[in-house]
Amino acid sequence: MCKIIRTVILSLFLFNRIYSFGQELENSIPKTIPALKTAIKKVLEETQTPGVGLALVNAEGPIWIAGLGKADIENNISVNQNTMFRIGSVSKMFVSLAILKLQEEGIINLKDKVRDIIPEIEFQNPWANTSPILIEHLLEHTTGWDDWHFNEYVLNKPNLRLKEGLGFHPHSRISRWVPGTRRAYSNSGPNVAAYIVEKITKQSFEDYIEENFFQPMGMENMTYFATDSYNELASILYVNKIPQDYWHLMTRPSGAINASPKDMAKMVRFFINRASVDSLKLISDESLERMETASTTIGDRAGLEVGYGLSNSSSSHKNFIYRTHIGGVHGGLTDFSYLPKLNVGYVIMINSENWEALNQITNLIRDFQVNNTPKTECLVLKTVCQSEIYISGYYTKLNPRFQMVAFLDRILSVQHIWQKSDTIFSQKQLGGEIEKYLCLNENQYISIETGKIAMVKAMDPLEGNILQANGRMFKKSSTATVFGQLIFICLWFFGIISSIILGIIWSIRFLMGKIAGGSTIWIRLWPVVSSLIIVITIVLIIFGTQNFWELLGKRTLISISIQVFTICFALTSFLSVFYLLKIRQPKIKKITYWYSIILTGLHFMATCYFIWFEIIGIRIWN
Repeated sequence: MCKIIRTVILSLFLFNRIYSFGQELENSIPKTIPALKTAIKKVLEETQTPGVGLALVNAEGPIWIAGLGKADIENNISVNQNTMFRIGSVSKMFVSLAILKLQEEGIINLKDKVRDIIPEIEFQNPWANTSPILIEHLLEHTTGWDDWHFNEYVLNKPNLRLKEGLGFHPHSRISRWVPGTRRAYSNSGPNVAAYIVEKITKQSFEDYIEENFFQPMGMENMTYFATDSYNELASILYVNKIPQDYWHLMTRPSGAINASPKDMAKMVRFFINRASVDSLKLISDESLERMETASTTIGDRAGLEVGYGLSNSSSSHKNFIYRTHIGGVHGGLTDFSYLPKLNVGYVIMINSENWEALNQITNLIRDFQVNNTPKTECLVLKTVCQSEIYISGYYTKLNPRFQMVAFLDRILSVQHIWQKSDTIFSQKQLGGEIEKYLCLNENQYISIETGKIAMVKAMDPLEGNILQANGRMFKKSSTATVFGQLIFICLWFFGIISSIILGIIWSIRFLMGKIAGGSTIWIRLWPVVSSLIIVITIVLIIFGTQNFWELLGKRTLISISIQVFTICFALTSFLSVFYLLKIRQPKIKKITYWYSIILTGLHFMATCYFIWFEIIGIRIWN
């Protein structure tokens, strides 16, 4: 009886704690505009974000348009509803709207071959005969192209025409896999689509958007250029509290729009009201539905119900699915989102590169919207298969956005998938958010959070069986390979650090005459030199990222040094191997000899890996 009483008391205590915790979470959600305003101000203060422009909208119009914080710290100018921010890649949505409008007019079709329309624009597709690049591939980022190379990002010429920008550096527009199979975000695709608009309409893309979208939507100051209005109303963009100069993008359609919260509220309302401005319909319901539908990857065709459509992506929050696009420029971030089933949406624009601030404000606003509106959307789990699912294991990512860092992506983006009972779990091997699924059938898996098919099995023409989820494509790897990579990295970094320490000791002992010179000292020191070079290279990269635009995106002492040091690393690694092969019985201690053999082997393997991914001699600025 005593045990029963203790159990009951303990259960009541735990229930009370859980209930209290749930109440605390519930009470932390802003339920009024003043409460939301206070919460956002707190985020700005805690994250040291200068200012934010906001617009919350429903089908009838704006609920709240505001500016909080500072647009200009130096001159003590506050953000207001007319302050202009740079919305970055949210600009891409207008490219897709333009293409859809022209398709409705019967002038072009999303299935048209790009090469047939604009043969003058350079790009390469090794699978052109069987899988040509289509217009819809440009807008869904399924061309297989790399993202902009660094010199494309840092080109800062005002008033460059679109064709000139596209001709500046076409080398990033090479399909790395069969077009229409995998998605990898690329700023080049929408710009090529925008050029198609220019060629067909015989007017600049910016003028076409102004005439067919900005004016009908009632945008007062929205612009692709640094106009007088922008210069008067602009929010200063900051990186590490340092004001940034205006970035004249090489090709404006992908990210150059400047807009105020007041104008962006009209854009949100346009999407909430299904592409209508009052009684004026700018594109059809069918076109907007296509814009919101991901359809060109093999995963999309295998039944995925979430993903990136035509410049329009899905984003889950609790059991709701927003339509969204994120934008970022140097010193500014934007989140443009709307929830079709609840007829609400918002825009957040901050003059900082602080992703944590943007994410916190996003969650506050989404919590406010879904908690202050009747929840017409709920989680409905479909009938799931009961058979054992054989997908557990480790998976390597196949669709890196930046080819330059694919060598890191291969290691850092390994996905671990496992199953307990009827639930499938997915998480990055190195940690992160856990995604949960239920099996719908042999090839389709439902997100427990949203009730949508969010992971599928499919067949890639190059890699065979793959999994696709959240825009990422994975191929199963052996456990030995995955953990072998981690073990190698740990051993390599331990070897680098320990060799530098030993190198100092050996050098002192050599100067004191306690270690013989000649080949025996070089067996010790060549691997140490390789270690020093790789450390210097890493330091240069870290230092360069503090001012990416000036130090890495251009040909500078830092970027050239990185190229030279990667070559030197390869040369010293090979020299280490040469000395070990040449002098097989050196007059040194066995433990020192075997240490040099192991470190030399690690450096040699790293060099081969870097050569495979074209990192040795890399021209970062190109």
